[in-house]
Amino acid sequence: MKKIAAHSADPGLANYRQLVARVDELCARIVGEFSAQIACRRGCDACCRHLALFQVEAAALALALEELGGARADHIRARAAAASPEGPCPLLEDGACLLYAARPLICRTHGLPLLSTGEQGQKVDFCPENFRDMSSLPARAVVNLEVLNTALVSVNRLFAATLLGDESLAGKRLTIAEALQLKPE
Repeated sequence: MKKIAAHSADPGLANYRQLVARVDELCARIVGEFSAQIACRRGCDACCRHLALFQVEAAALALALEELGGARADHIRARAAAASPEGPCPLLEDGACLLYAARPLICRTHGLPLLSTGEQGQKVDFCPENFRDMSSLPARAVVNLEVLNTALVSVNRLFAATLLGDESLAGKRLTIAEALQLKPE
């Protein structure tokens, strides 16, 4: 099992946790205001795919699993070891996330309207089960993915430089299964 030099009091993780708190506030506001338009619930898990994470997210997930400990953590590690990169998320079991409180940012925003910029300009994408009764979305219902990703990249770069001692590692991503097999030192 690969080790990662991180612990829950690390400043690099504090930056990530602050970002998570801000994203959670934004998502809670959107879900609260548009709850009648959002179908996301336990068992609605088609979006729960096996994703790749930044180093800081992988470390946060590994620490959450370490803090969980015991047979439950061993069960999750076994699922991660058997996971396929093309399959569902190894944390998905019986329609729910086994480490929901520690889920990565992308999982926190899934299903909500996300504004992104691509080759054909800006577009808003969201789960087709959500916002069915609305012909247009107000800006307050949309998460700006560019802003979120810029903040996450910055937090990850700082984490890689300070905790991992190598900023070049900021570009290396780990799958969720790989993150769950890390062992915090």
